[in-house]
Amino acid sequence: MLNSIALVGGTHGNETSGIQLVRNWRQHGLPQRFSDLNVSLNIANKEALAANVRFLEQDLNRQFTFDALAENNIAKEAMLAKTLNEQLGPKGNSKTDLVIDVHNTTSAMGATLIILETDEFHIQLARYVKHHMPEANILLEDEKPYLEHGYLCTTGKKGVMIEVGAQPQGVLREDVYLLTQTMAEVILDFCMAYNEGSITTDALPPCDVFRLGENVSFPLDEEGYRTAMIHHALQDADFKPLLPGQPVFRTFDGKDIVWESSTETYPHFINEAAYFKLNVAFATADKILL
Repeated sequence: MLNSIALVGGTHGNETSGIQLVRNWRQHGLPQRFSDLNVSLNIANKEALAANVRFLEQDLNRQFTFDALAENNIAKEAMLAKTLNEQLGPKGNSKTDLVIDVHNTTSAMGATLIILETDEFHIQLARYVKHHMPEANILLEDEKPYLEHGYLCTTGKKGVMIEVGAQPQGVLREDVYLLTQTMAEVILDFCMAYNEGSITTDALPPCDVFRLGENVSFPLDEEGYRTAMIHHALQDADFKPLLPGQPVFRTFDGKDIVWESSTETYPHFINEAAYFKLNVAFATADKILL
């Protein structure tokens, strides 16, 4: 049973869809069909929201490892993480059965559900969301155990993220907001069905899932400056197959840099603005059936 569910917006203060969804549901109430669910509505980083920035000092969504929570770190987000962990967690022994953390991306990822495990619950959830929202993408980040992730959603016994784009930082697009609302409602519909015992894994058709691979960096010169940008053929092609020999970068002197791997991949978070300082161009993924 999912006795307590936390929906969180504003983990990043300039990702507005989740913030607006929380505000709207606080003002008008959740849709009536969810009346049997115990759902708390939370804004995580209110100071970053007021400043319309991703974070003030450190990325809040990386502060929830056990080591980070135990450190004597006085950065604003590190201290906020401890407060949120007490409120939603504590991590590893949580009072919250499911944390749903809502994000936006500047990449053209559409409506993406991020899951961190492939146990029966998450397989059912992934299949349910894909079945009821065929346009959705499912991204699996199971490269490490659930509790080793530093994400806010891991304060719950179970945790998932909604990631919707493309949307510029600090603004609200109607189409992106509506995708966010739809995915949140589909997840809550699943929670209702799960609590009622009407969900069985075998009754839901298997679905395609993109399993996270690795980050690909921009090419840099000896001084650390970029020598190329995302190629126009790759831009906005999130979750579409990237084949060996296809261009990924265009150098500033007009040359193409191609995908040199011998296998295809499925890039996502392509040209994500939040990763600019990290020089991450995109992440790779394999497509599997779940």
